[in-house]
This record gives sequence, C-alpha cells and structure tokens, in this order.
Amino acid sequence: MQFDGLVEGRLLRRYKRFLADVEMPGGEVITVHCPNTGAMTGCAEPGARVWLSTSPVKTRKYPHTWELVETTRGMACVHSASANRVVREAFAAGLVPGFEDYPDITAEVKYGQGSRADLLLSGGAGQVYVEVKSVTLCRAGGQGAFPDAVSERGRKHLRELQAVLGSDTRAVLFFCVFHNGIKTVSAAGDIDPAYRDALLEAMAAGVEVLAWSAAIDTSGIDLAGPLPFTLDPPAAPQSR
Repeated sequence: MQFDGLVEGRLLRRYKRFLADVEMPGGEVITVHCPNTGAMTGCAEPGARVWLSTSPVKTRKYPHTWELVETTRGMACVHSASANRVVREAFAAGLVPGFEDYPDITAEVKYGQGSRADLLLSGGAGQVYVEVKSVTLCRAGGQGAFPDAVSERGRKHLRELQAVLGSDTRAVLFFCVFHNGIKTVSAAGDIDPAYRDALLEAMAAGVEVLAWSAAIDTSGIDLAGPLPFTLDPPAAPQSR
C-alpha cells in the first residue's frame, strides 16, 4: 500500500475518538479525522510527529486523515482500516504461505449474524474466512497486545469465525502488526479477559491465528513477515 504525499505535523490532542488537533509546520492548527476507535495507548502522545493524508473530496468537513505517528518505540500506523488493504495485497501477491489454493479474494462478505468478513479467500480447496485486526499496542520488550480496549465486537468476530468452520471451510484471525516496535503478539488478557478466553475457545475449535509484521514508513506499508504469537505473553523473568 503506497501513500500519496503525506504531510507532517505535531499532534496536540486526540478527542471524541474520531478527531485530533494537529499543528502544521507553519504554526497553523487543524482538526483532522482520527480513523481509530481504540485506546491508542502509546500512539497519541501530545507533541508526537504525525503524518496526514489529504482527501481530494472538497465537501469533507475535515479533509485530512491521520495515518502515521512516530512513537518512542517506533513508527506506527493508526489507520486501522488500512490493515485490511495491506493484508489483502499480501494474499493477492501470494506472500502468505499456506493459502496458494485460494486464489480468489473478496472483501466485506456478509456472514454469520450480521457480520462482514474482512476477506473471503476461495478456490478449489474450499474457502477461508479472514478477520483482520490491527495491532498497535506495544509494551516493554516489543510485546504487542490486542485488543487495546474492551472489545465486544472482537469477541463477536471470534464466535462468527468459529461458527463457519467446516470440512472445506477454514477461519483465520490475522493480526496485522501496525507498529514497527512490536516483535511478538499476544492477547491482552489484562485489558479484556473475556476476549482472551474467547480466543482460546476459538483456537481450540480450529480457528487459525496469524501475526505478521508490517514495514511502515511515510512512502507506504507492506507486510514484512510472520511474528511469534502466543495466547498469553511470556512471564517476565524474576530477579534474583
């Protein structure tokens, strides 16, 4: 996924979930769209360098969208929906091993109880429902965690994935890591223990979990490679 001419600024504040105030290089302060419903822990610190895209639609109230932020632990993409595009491009390019028999890709497919799968892969081997989750919560030691806030929607997606499993139907939860500082991924059981338990149940039923890093810079974002995933983060070593 390539960016088209991002502009740089300094974050002043994020508020009302979907809005942020940014100071531009010339001193002008503008309000921009914040395309992230999560807590954005560590990714919304006042004074951080941010990069914005600009919409060509003249009728938009806020023409700029917040895309990237430079955190103390590395560059991150806060535009959660971009993860779907990045993952789709990777599947289409054949970069994710184990899915070569599913060449056809459809986005936003209705399934379950009023849900939409981010991607549906299909082919001679059957079909694969894929839910994509953007991971930006980066903890000490490069430990990534999801979710960064209590997520009933995330638990619903796990139930839906579990329900579609069949003899010719796979289900995949794909953690797209949108923070360059993250080296491993786990469920954030301290933030949402119900999500952690739902994920354990889904995995036991056969839902596959993948975690992949992304190479993020101001020119674009591409999937880089798989990362280790464990349900729970490794225990911190005890001092002697």
